[in-house]
Amino acid sequence: MSIRNLIDAVPMPVIEVDAKNRIRSANTAAEQLLGAGRERLRERTLPEWLPPGSPLMLLVDHVRDHGGSVTEYGIDLSTGRMKSDQLVDVYAAPLGENSGDLVLVVQPRAIMDKMNRHLTHRDAVRSVGAMASMLAHEIKNPLSGIRGAAQLLEGSLPEAEKPLSMLIRSEVDRIVRLVERFEVFSDGRPLPLSPVNIHEVLDHVMRLAQSGFGRHMAFRPDFDPSLPTIAGNRDRLIQAVLNLVKNAAEAIGPDHPEGRILLTTAFRPGVSVLVPSSGRRVSLPFEVCVIDNGPGIPENLMPHLFEPFVTSKATGTGLGLALVAKVVSDHGGVIECERLRGQTVFRMLFPIRKERD
Repeated sequence: MSIRNLIDAVPMPVIEVDAKNRIRSANTAAEQLLGAGRERLRERTLPEWLPPGSPLMLLVDHVRDHGGSVTEYGIDLSTGRMKSDQLVDVYAAPLGENSGDLVLVVQPRAIMDKMNRHLTHRDAVRSVGAMASMLAHEIKNPLSGIRGAAQLLEGSLPEAEKPLSMLIRSEVDRIVRLVERFEVFSDGRPLPLSPVNIHEVLDHVMRLAQSGFGRHMAFRPDFDPSLPTIAGNRDRLIQAVLNLVKNAAEAIGPDHPEGRILLTTAFRPGVSVLVPSSGRRVSLPFEVCVIDNGPGIPENLMPHLFEPFVTSKATGTGLGLALVAKVVSDHGGVIECERLRGQTVFRMLFPIRKERD
């Protein structure tokens, strides 16, 4: 494979400019970013494709004046000839000595912000865990006494008033079930992990769904059979994927004649997140997606989707996706949701299992 083909395969925009800021070459991702083919790009200098006074040109001048490579964060490319409005990080480095030629590698911030947003999800999970511990202690125990008292009173009540006692017991039981759903968040113990074939997990979830809530849906697997096992807890992974598939089926609804749910796996090299406690980056190349063609999630809910009590369902508790986020986080992974080409995509990214696991 030639160097040209290798650069074209890089998912980030790569641009080469000469000493007079003329664009000498650009890969496919750069063509998409600038909204023009490489032949047309060569007809103009780099400043012609940028907003007036762009910090990118200041970065270019700095690298030429001082030498060495430099990374500038949060450069605004929201005006000019760009096809999209966004902030980007740019890595600039000289090509050769005293030539003035530079290579620019552009990293859209949207991608990095999305991948690092898992920290917010983990903070939300921790806050739910603290709440769960409080609920179990302060609410569950008194509820047991209330239920017992209602049951004792029921024997001495007139027949016409017994439904009131039954109502008290029923509502107490409902609250207890809700508290018990919270308790899963308060378990801070490390998950027992073992090698798990994620494709077996997905197949199992599909069988469960097709025999019940998803019997009216069309399921389509699209797996990469070359993927290795991951270090996981099979039961928790089934629980997480089943929650996502059930949400997808409910979003599509039983009356959608063309409702479909796609389960995919893939290897995505180059995806990583920063771990604040250690300051190191962890690679998350193992991708698992649940994709549906339902109506999507309201835009105002998207930034808070994995926080507790956030739901678009009239009868929902808003704990399902928070639980999924906890399971993925416990596996050292990330979960994100986006709307692409009329489909809702829930994407989970996991680390590859090390041999000692």
